[in-house]
Amino acid sequence: MAEKVFKVLIVDDEQDVLEFLSYNLSKEGFEVFKAENGKSGVELAKRENPDIILLDVMMPEMDGIETCRTLREMPQFENTIIAFLTARTEDYSQIAGFETGADDYISKPIKPRVLISRLKALLRRYDFKEAKSNLLKAGNIQIDRERYLIIFNGEEMAVPRKEFELLFLLVSKPGKVFKRDEILNEIWGRDIIVGDRTIDVHIRKLREKLGEDLIKTVKGIGYKFEEQ
Repeated sequence: MAEKVFKVLIVDDEQDVLEFLSYNLSKEGFEVFKAENGKSGVELAKRENPDIILLDVMMPEMDGIETCRTLREMPQFENTIIAFLTARTEDYSQIAGFETGADDYISKPIKPRVLISRLKALLRRYDFKEAKSNLLKAGNIQIDRERYLIIFNGEEMAVPRKEFELLFLLVSKPGKVFKRDEILNEIWGRDIIVGDRTIDVHIRKLREKLGEDLIKTVKGIGYKFEEQ
C-alpha cells in the first residue's frame, strides 16, 4: 500500500517565507499549497482540504487569528491540524491563537528540520488518537471519540480538537488529578512547546460550555473531572 502523502497549506504574506517552507516541505514528501493572505487561504483550503494548515498571524485582509477562527467554524476543518508560524511571541498572541483552536504555535525563524519534526509529531499523535475509537460515559456527559462528539445533558456539542482531547482525558478517569505536565505531554506531546497558560485557556473554554462544576482546579497541581 502506498504511503499517504500529507497536504500542507502555508498561508503567509511574505513570498520568501512561502518559497523557503514550500521547498523544504516538498523535499520531505509533503504536497504543498501556498496562499498570500487569509482570504485566499480559506478558499484554497476549501478546494484542497489539507491535512495541515500553517498560518502567519500578521497578514493583510484577514489575519491568522481570524483565518483560524473562520476555518474552525467550517465542519470540514474542525479537526484539521492548524499551527501558527509567526515572529510574534507575545503571550497574548499565543493565547488568542489557542482560543481560536490552534494546535501549535511555532515562532520564526525556525530551522526546517525543527518544523518538519513538529509537524510529524502532530501527525503521529492524531493518527494514534484517531485510531482509538471508543466511547466514554460519566454522569450527564457522553464522549464519542470516533465522531469527535460530546453529548452533554442529552444535547450534541461539537468542540475544537484540543478541547475535546483534554475533556476526554479528564473524563477517562473521574476524580483523578491530572498534573499540568501530564496534561501537556498527553495532549500536546513532548515535542511541542506551548505557553504556560495554554491549559488554562482550554479549561476556561470547556467551563464556558459545560459549567463551572465538572472540572475542578487543584491549586498548584492540575485539574480533575468530578462526576455529578
